Amino acid sequence: MPAAIITEQAGFQIRSSRPEDAEGVMALASLPGFRFGTLRLPHQTLEQTRNWLATETPDSMHLLAVLDGKVIGQAGLRRFAGRRAHAAGLGLGVHDDYLGRGVGSALMRELVDVADKWLDIRRLELTVFTDNAAAITLYRKFGFEVEGTHRAYAFRDGRHVDALAMARLRGI
Repeated sequence: MPAAIITEQAGFQIRSSRPEDAEGVMALASLPGFRFGTLRLPHQTLEQTRNWLATETPDSMHLLAVLDGKVIGQAGLRRFAGRRAHAAGLGLGVHDDYLGRGVGSALMRELVDVADKWLDIRRLELTVFTDNAAAITLYRKFGFEVEGTHRAYAFRDGRHVDALAMARLRGI
């Protein structure tokens, strides 16, 4: 896995996360809009964030979008093992105040580039809540297709919500 990826995109940087980013990532994950698109519970602690950032392995990566020292986006990729080593799962989120500014596209572009050119990943997969139209549009832009619907996938904000299973296949 390439270390310390740093790319400039429209005024912000895309780079690997660092231990000292925990507070910025915690603040990002605590935003109502960001959290609404994830499985995270409210009130994530700094310790939980530090532990999550520390889970990076040679088959995973955590990327951040950073603007003037502020974390404005986060993305991750984790390659599966064994007979699923050709596949990886990914997740992505953007700061509530920076939606529609190319942050998600820049993070996704970097993840897809690493998956294709460095890891030879043939299948990228993700789940996304069915009411997250902006994320679904982004994923389709990068070649993801809907493979199915998970009914009552998660309990969010007092009710069960559905999610789409999406994947991008390359060379299969």
